[in-house]
Amino acid sequence: MKTPILGSTYVARSVNAADARMVNLFPEIVPEAGKEPAFLNRAPGMVLKVTVGTGPIRGMLRHAAYLYVASGTTLYRVDSSYTVTTLGTISGTGPVSMANNGVQLFVACDGPSYIYNFTTLVFAQISDPDFAGAKTVTFLDGYFVYTEPNSQKFWVTAILNGLSVDPLDFASAEGSPDNLVAVIADHREIWLFGEQSVEVWYNTGGADFPLGRINGAFNEIGCAATYSVAKADNGLFWLGSDDRGNGVVYRSQGYNGSRISTHAVEWQIQQYSTISDAIGYTYQQDGHTFYVLTFPTASATWVYDASTGAWHERAGWVGSQFVRHRSNCQAFYNDLTLVGDFENGNIYSLDLDVYADNGAVQRWLRTWRALDTGKNDLKRTAQHALQLDCETGVGLNGTVQGSDPQVMLRWSDDGGHTWSYEHWRSMGKIGQYGYRTIWRRLGMTTKLRDRVYEISGTDPVKIAITGAELQLSATNG
Repeated sequence: MKTPILGSTYVARSVNAADARMVNLFPEIVPEAGKEPAFLNRAPGMVLKVTVGTGPIRGMLRHAAYLYVASGTTLYRVDSSYTVTTLGTISGTGPVSMANNGVQLFVACDGPSYIYNFTTLVFAQISDPDFAGAKTVTFLDGYFVYTEPNSQKFWVTAILNGLSVDPLDFASAEGSPDNLVAVIADHREIWLFGEQSVEVWYNTGGADFPLGRINGAFNEIGCAATYSVAKADNGLFWLGSDDRGNGVVYRSQGYNGSRISTHAVEWQIQQYSTISDAIGYTYQQDGHTFYVLTFPTASATWVYDASTGAWHERAGWVGSQFVRHRSNCQAFYNDLTLVGDFENGNIYSLDLDVYADNGAVQRWLRTWRALDTGKNDLKRTAQHALQLDCETGVGLNGTVQGSDPQVMLRWSDDGGHTWSYEHWRSMGKIGQYGYRTIWRRLGMTTKLRDRVYEISGTDPVKIAITGAELQLSATNG
């Protein structure tokens, strides 16, 4: 019988109800002519492209032929050959918000902010006496639009000049008495994210102030984390908050927020001691649009795939445990998806044909119930064999790690609370495409008559899992 190894991550509040974890794997739908309706892909590895400053990488933005990078307390410019040029000193230690108007780059550092002129090559701090600081910034129709920290106010600069601020060029998002936490432009409209609400404005062309509210474009779902807001797939994604609670992830549908997180993901998020520091970015690879949401304090990273609606975990492997993914921000440059490191100045490319994180181990893991939903009749079963249906013969040349790639199996007979010893099998040396990865004599279920299997591996080889076949027989016990 087929055992339901495919799917997404879903570990419920009670593992007895659901214990399907997926780390550094993501599903891809096969719409036609496939052996199975989907398969599990290994998450991309990371290849070091350049080291910029001492880090952390706080933000990146591409403009024309260059990549602009905020690393530590310095702004840099990187060219296509990865030559690094220092531009100036910036403040703060956390993430930055960046936007450009074609003439200038605006770097908002949650207060003091900076302008770099692409033409004159002059870097300067914004010193206009009417500038009260910027938390986040975006661009619309020639204007920089930015939120003032710890207030309901948002401002526009002079057209194509972020150094000039008129003392009357501000407005307040007053649909709800909450402070603004983020601003972003989408489809030539300005989305203003408050702590408990969202409202949308547009360019009215007004002489006194160019922006005005869109009637009916008000949402009583706020934003729990300033830097969780990201744009992709014709919409916006963010970590939500309102008067009733927080920890739900939304994407925009029209002017509304549509919940995309599952109860299992929300339960995990709401256990974290801090979620206001969450960082989100998006990227597209092989047609998958991913929203990557990292919780630095909790050291955890969750990823939503807009193409399948499925969640998985993305993680590093340190000291025999999973930790947050190293990526802190993203930019598409040099035809590569680049991400910046949260601890140092490294910038990596995400590569689906690389199976390590800058040379460090990338561990993948999948847990799933032996029996499909609704098939457990609470009778004991003898489990004779489990065969992993995957691409075999993927070993590497030579005697390096991965020349005889291994996959580890263990199981739990109490719903996922305790686990068996590890049982290792090969996935086939290079060219052994007909190799069978199979475990035999897996014993009899006990206690809850409910078995959860777990497979994992660390070898730097391709992983493509199309299914698993389980041989079992019922007993009278």
